[in-house]
Amino acid sequence: MTMDQSFIADSAGRAPVVADADVLVVGGGPAGTAAAIAAARNGAKVTLVERYPYLGGLASGGMVLVLDDMTNGPEITVKGICQEFIDRMAAHGMAVYPPAEDRRQHIEMWKKWSRWGVHDFHSHTRPQPITYAAAFDPDGWKRVSCDMIRENKIDLRLHSWFSRAIVADGRITGVVCETKAGRQALMGKVVIDATGDLDVAASAGAAFTHGSYILTTVFRLGGVDTDAAEKFQFEEPEKFLRLDREVKRVIGGSWEMWWLKTPLPGVVWCNCPHMTGYDGVKVEDLTKAEFEGRTRIYAMVDWLRKAPLPGFEKCFVVDVAPQTGVRQTRLLDGDYVVSKEDVTERVHFRDSVARGRDYYTPYRALLPKKVEQLLVAGRHYSATPAAQKVSREIPPCMAMGEACGIAASMALQGNTAVRQIDVTALQKKIRAAGGDPGDIPAANAKILQAAE
Repeated sequence: MTMDQSFIADSAGRAPVVADADVLVVGGGPAGTAAAIAAARNGAKVTLVERYPYLGGLASGGMVLVLDDMTNGPEITVKGICQEFIDRMAAHGMAVYPPAEDRRQHIEMWKKWSRWGVHDFHSHTRPQPITYAAAFDPDGWKRVSCDMIRENKIDLRLHSWFSRAIVADGRITGVVCETKAGRQALMGKVVIDATGDLDVAASAGAAFTHGSYILTTVFRLGGVDTDAAEKFQFEEPEKFLRLDREVKRVIGGSWEMWWLKTPLPGVVWCNCPHMTGYDGVKVEDLTKAEFEGRTRIYAMVDWLRKAPLPGFEKCFVVDVAPQTGVRQTRLLDGDYVVSKEDVTERVHFRDSVARGRDYYTPYRALLPKKVEQLLVAGRHYSATPAAQKVSREIPPCMAMGEACGIAASMALQGNTAVRQIDVTALQKKIRAAGGDPGDIPAANAKILQAAE
């Protein structure tokens, strides 16, 4: 490969250099947006690249419309930029969350809040406690994303599909994207892979494993009388359970609650159908999943219009998520690989830079082996498939992104490699910005010397 000030050239041809940033973030989902904002706020010149015409990834485009996995009992563990998103969306009437006095285990709180999806899914008690979580609107997320990108003067390039990494002597220096205008090169002193599928790191030669989990074509229904539906659920529980089981049979797999409320009156979101046997990085599988998902969705709607399920007699499909709900594909094999036991046993790490529900993410799990000046943030971080399944929610991914953005700016300011920064200083900067890096273990954390 050769490069001058305006072009790069290799066997695939020439590509004009259209951006030259301090920090280049690839992927404008929750983790990537948080990374870009954090880097910009810490003085870096940032370019953010996204393949879709909007920001938000699976939060907006995939319509995963509840932010959860962010509390350890009554303690809120994910703060910082994630909390700022919630506050800004709430100010626009586009996010709903229970006030502190309602976050408890009580049947009346369950009736009031459970259909918002803000209960502790991991609790084995019944009714499950109401916790701190937020239901939000996908366009509310897009609006806040655009506001924050504009405020922080980030160079945003939408409609730019990542093609390959540019690597020289073991160090990533940029990426090539495919666009309507042809191939384009974007350069960065530090690159952050926030693609969700580890596209950049894999292309750069980083080691990874390949996992798979259920796919979902998420959708929203309108014309739903949610008051009538909830009244039926709580006043006629036996009839409700019978019909609820039948709905789940028709859709072919879902979580316990196949519909949840949204901030829009009469509009509910359905995080189903669950589809197995598909690989989220195979074009053929993704195409088949789109067809299968829609087939199941409309079979369900046809059933709902005929069945005596109060509240859904006049329902209709508002939209199907433009992004397939892919949960797991490539996973980084980084400097440290988080295990399921690390997550479920709440193992604490001295280099923790992000928290989830009650678990900790070490900085080493964001660092690829053998590729310099590259960081990874999001659901493709360095973890075993079993660990990733229980630690991949949006808030902890945003916390990873925020940590990576600050780490990248520190490396540039200190003229050092990202893997050599002072993690203690990074933790202090995260705290100063309102986040919780997990440097202080909670009372229920497990301290293992072997993990350090």
